[in-house]
Amino acid sequence: MKYNLSEISDVIKNRRTIFPEQFSDRKIHREQIEVLLNNAIWAPNHGLSQPWQFKVFMENGRNKLSEFLGEMYTKLTPQADFNEGKYTMLKNRPLLAGAVIAVSLKRNPESRISELEEIEAVACAIQNMYLTCTAWGLGGFWSTPKLIYTPEMNTFLGTGVADKCLALFYVGYPKPDLEWPKSRRKPIEYYTEWVSE
Repeated sequence: MKYNLSEISDVIKNRRTIFPEQFSDRKIHREQIEVLLNNAIWAPNHGLSQPWQFKVFMENGRNKLSEFLGEMYTKLTPQADFNEGKYTMLKNRPLLAGAVIAVSLKRNPESRISELEEIEAVACAIQNMYLTCTAWGLGGFWSTPKLIYTPEMNTFLGTGVADKCLALFYVGYPKPDLEWPKSRRKPIEYYTEWVSE
């Protein structure tokens, strides 16, 4: 066997969402984020289109993201639907994380690859980041508030009109007393049909 399959399976099965509220204030370093991004870009993608773009918010940059999220929630939410708790959460989460990575689909207008296939490639890149966090003992949280799919988000990130932000990926060290969450899945028999003839 080329790699330790048991360890790889353990990393996959132990991947969990760790929310920013569960992060400690231990510093995340740029070199760690570079490892996450270097693993992200090895995701499968048709025709080597490499349809991803990353914008990393660290240190004081997290304040810019926090302010933007608060402003956009206020702007885009009808007054009758405004939720103070959600507003506060959107603003606070970037400040609780060691880093937040905005992950976008970067479309090449001349690409013959369908948008859906490129979205799938970016999703695989995010999974690579998640698995790297798990292997390292870092917390990761893939957040998709509705406002990330807006033209305002593209303007904030400096991406093109055909591009799409697909994630705010929060990274941080879990609090020392956090028990790593457990989960379960139904057996594959629930989802699988075998065709042999």
